[in-house]
Amino acid sequence: MTQAAHSTQVITEEDQLRADLYDFLSALLARPANKALLDKTAKLSGDETDLGRAIGTLAKLAVQSSVKSVEREFNALFIGLGRGELLPYGSYYMTGFLNEKPLALLRDDMAKNSIVRAENIYEPEDNIASVLEMMSGLIMGRFGEVVSLSQQKTFFNRHIAPWAGHFFTDLEGAEGSLFFAPIGAIGRHFMAIEKEAFRITAD
Repeated sequence: MTQAAHSTQVITEEDQLRADLYDFLSALLARPANKALLDKTAKLSGDETDLGRAIGTLAKLAVQSSVKSVEREFNALFIGLGRGELLPYGSYYMTGFLNEKPLALLRDDMAKNSIVRAENIYEPEDNIASVLEMMSGLIMGRFGEVVSLSQQKTFFNRHIAPWAGHFFTDLEGAEGSLFFAPIGAIGRHFMAIEKEAFRITAD
């Protein structure tokens, strides 16, 4: 996604960490990880929470994985011959079909938030990597001003909450998932945390 303008508002440490995790998951799911991303992933450490343990597992796998092995796994999961094992699109998860109403609603909200599709991106905008990147951008003010928690909640509940948890569960359990299994677990736990946090956030 292209960036409209940068906000000068101060971001809390908690929101910075949230945005970083959205961006990290987006980077891992947008394209096969390069060596720099694998090296960064290998240096992560987790705590004793479910999310922390999943991060620790991913870090260990990043040490053992090569760029080529991750690329093969990525292609089998998301590209394949004709299609991959998973279709990581909101419209597909919410309606069973690609390019349906959820994508049109997302495009409407992108326009309202000054989010513009990058010229070199050809996939539908409701790809999991794209919506996670958008969420991070809204938190950080990459598309203008930092949006309120209420606005974040609205975007999350419309475009992420209805399907991302299901996608990450599928990714965690996919037949072709090895490196990507803990990514699925990280996403599943993170989505649950965000969903609960927004549940108790006043509109």
